[in-house]
Amino acid sequence: MRAAYLGPPGTVSDEALTAAAPDAEGVPLASLRDVVLSVQDGRVERALAPVENALEGGVDPVLDCLALEADGVAMIGEVIQPVSYCLAAGRELALSEITIVLSHPQALGQCTRWLAEHVPQAAAVPAASTADAVREVAADADGTRAAIGTRLAAHRYGAVQVAQDLEDDPGNATRFAWLARAEAAPSPPTSGPAKTALVFWGAGSGSPGWLVSCLAVFAFAGVNLTRIESRPLRRGMGEYMFFLDLEGSMAQENVAGAVADLHKHAEAVRVLGSFGS
Repeated sequence: MRAAYLGPPGTVSDEALTAAAPDAEGVPLASLRDVVLSVQDGRVERALAPVENALEGGVDPVLDCLALEADGVAMIGEVIQPVSYCLAAGRELALSEITIVLSHPQALGQCTRWLAEHVPQAAAVPAASTADAVREVAADADGTRAAIGTRLAAHRYGAVQVAQDLEDDPGNATRFAWLARAEAAPSPPTSGPAKTALVFWGAGSGSPGWLVSCLAVFAFAGVNLTRIESRPLRRGMGEYMFFLDLEGSMAQENVAGAVADLHKHAEAVRVLGSFGS
């Protein structure tokens, strides 16, 4: 099985894929959008894409692409990956010497307090991925830059680890979604614990009580919502799409009925996936 992930090798996505599917042929790609679309266009059979972090919340590029571009892609499962970062450099550096810290914006956000306490003089600079950041500073043997990344990346690129366990919360973890072409996705499970993810938006979203009416269909059907998040719909100020995770499978009558009722209120409803949990 060929499985896409956010590269280069040494990212948290690489760690998650190695842990979840050690026999998969990993295909590193340069952006999260490309990871999702690589499934839709048939370059790979599967992809493992981050959808939510315990500290930073939803991973916007993945959610936006699933909702607005990748209508041929479905979520078929998920993986929870613990996240722990080190501070890597091209040489031994005292923390007081560091002038720049590179990393992916999600990683920088997950280490905000640590950076403020330990390297307040350093500028935080975004990079395409944690592994890109580590690879860049590892080649700078005379510089004063450092990077937040995984221990795997530091080892892979020959960087020096000048600090460890940078994450602001020791319970930091990222939820990854397994993605497949919708036509190849397994049927919703008929037994056992399950989760369904969907996104919706509607022409009535400017009306008082519209969102309450949309969410009420699940309460009336006895369906528990475990997550709700809004994102701009990208077609004008004040227009949003809403992502929901709920307990249950689309094979269950009450879940399918609630989603059918949601169609009565929303302009668009898309089930992103329904799978065992």
